Amino acid sequence: MTKKEDTMSRAVFSLLVENTSGVLSRISGLFSRRGYNIDSLTVGETENPLYSRMTVVARGDDDILEQIQKQLAKLVDVIEITELKSHTTSVCRELILLKLEVKPEEREKLLSVVNIFRAKVIDVAEDSMIVELTGNQSKVEAFVRLVQDFTIREMARTGLTGLSRGTV
Repeated sequence: MTKKEDTMSRAVFSLLVENTSGVLSRISGLFSRRGYNIDSLTVGETENPLYSRMTVVARGDDDILEQIQKQLAKLVDVIEITELKSHTTSVCRELILLKLEVKPEEREKLLSVVNIFRAKVIDVAEDSMIVELTGNQSKVEAFVRLVQDFTIREMARTGLTGLSRGTV
């Protein structure tokens, strides 16, 4: 790890935005114009079809992350911004789908790992299985490490999504 990476923090921003065309483009454009990277981005309609919820994960030093939050707040499409700071004040999850090459004689070994992580087998073919897992990022990464004995043919991760705990 470089000295620069040591000072970098990760921030998870939950944005309530207007559900209109161009919102995603304006938000991602804000990041690219200023040279900020988006680690992950998820977006979907809320319980009210007029609004969408975006979860944006970014890295930077404290000044950069503060600047990102201020710039996001200036966008007219952004209704509300919440920084999801810790597992005590928020809930964050990620979904991963893994297509693993699995010989019939190896299925039991894979199924034992799947069961330990409370994952689901969602497709079985002659020589492969697709597994679905939802959890926090450390759980997802631990699962990926444990299935490295199998050949990972394809992997799709949603990126983080989250909400604040409580009624606020």
